[in-house]
Amino acid sequence: MNIAAAANETLAHNSNLLVYSAMAVYTLAFIAHMAEWVFGSRSKVGRTAAALTSTAAPASATITVQTSQQGGGTAVLERPKVITKSASGSRDVPDGPGAAGGTEKGDLYGRIAISLTVLAWALHVGGVVTRALSVQRAPWGNMYEFSTTFAAVAVGIYLLLLTLKKNVRWIGLPLVTTVLLDLGLAVSVLYTASDQLVPALHSYWLWIHVSCAIISGAVLYLGAVATLLFLFRDRYEAKLADPTGKQPGAFASSVLERLPSAASLDKFAYRINATVFPLWTFTIIAGAIWAEAAWGRYWGWDPKEVWSFITWVAYACYLHARSTAGWKGRKAAWLGLIAFACYLFNYYGVNIFVTGLHSYAGV
Repeated sequence: MNIAAAANETLAHNSNLLVYSAMAVYTLAFIAHMAEWVFGSRSKVGRTAAALTSTAAPASATITVQTSQQGGGTAVLERPKVITKSASGSRDVPDGPGAAGGTEKGDLYGRIAISLTVLAWALHVGGVVTRALSVQRAPWGNMYEFSTTFAAVAVGIYLLLLTLKKNVRWIGLPLVTTVLLDLGLAVSVLYTASDQLVPALHSYWLWIHVSCAIISGAVLYLGAVATLLFLFRDRYEAKLADPTGKQPGAFASSVLERLPSAASLDKFAYRINATVFPLWTFTIIAGAIWAEAAWGRYWGWDPKEVWSFITWVAYACYLHARSTAGWKGRKAAWLGLIAFACYLFNYYGVNIFVTGLHSYAGV
C-alpha cells in the first residue's frame, strides 16, 4: 500500500511538472503568435491590400506600376471593386489574409507558433493523463482538473481544425492567451492535491457527463472568440462604409483588416455553436441520469443544475434568434456572448460562491 501511495504521489508530481512545462512552451508560442501579427501588420503586402480595398478611391481606378524587368515597361493593375453593402443589413467583403498578413517573415513566425503550440499541447495532455493515473479515475474531479482538461481540449480542437485545413489560424493568439490565463489560475488558485471522489460519484457517468461538458465548453469557447472578434470586425467594416468618410485608426486597421470578414466570423460562430448545442443538451440529460443514480432524483434545483439549464436556454435563444432575419448580426452576437457568460458563471461563479451538491470536491 505504501509503495502504491508513493507511486501515485510521484505521478502527481510528474503531472505538475508537465503542466508547468506546457505553460512555458505556451508562453513561447504566445510570443511567436505576437510576432506573427506584428510582422504581418507591417507588411507592404498588407498595406497595398488595404489601399486597394479602400473605399476612398473610385472603384474603376487603376494603378500603374513600373516594372524592374530588363527593357522597362509598365503594368496596369485594375483596382478591384469592393462591395461593402450587398443588401440591407449585410456586407460582401472579402476575408483578410489571416494572421500572417501575406508576408514570408510573418508566416514563418506563424508556423513556429503552431509548432510550439503542438509541443505545448503534447506536454499538456501528458500532464492530464498522468494526473488521471495518479488518482486512478477520470482527471476532472475538481476545478483544477477540469480547468487543465478544458484547456487541453480547446487547444486540441483548434489543432484539429487546422489539420482539416480550416482557416482558423487567427484564433491562435487569443486561444494561447486564454490557455495561459486558465492554467495560471488553475495552478495558483484552484490547485487541489490528488484525491478520490466520494463513493456516490464513482460511476461511469463521470466519464460520460463531465467529458461532454468539457468538450461542449471548449467548442463554445471557440464560438465565443469568433463572436467577440465579429463585433470588432463588424464595427471596422461599418467605418469603412461610412459615407461621412470617417475611417478606422491605423492600429485597428493593421489587425482587423487581416481577420476574416464579419460575415465569415458570424457564420463560423453560428455553425460551431449550432454543432455543439446537441452535445450540451445531452450533457444536461446525462447529468440528470447520473443524479438519479447518485442522489435518487433526476432534478433537484441544485445551483449547478439550474445554471446549466439557464445556459441551455440562453444558447437556444441565440440559435433561434440567429436563424431569424431580424436577429442576425450584432444583436445575435451579444446574445451569444451572454450565453457563454452564463457558461462561465456556471463553472466559476457557482463552484466558488454558491454551495450545493456539486461542491463535493471543493475547488
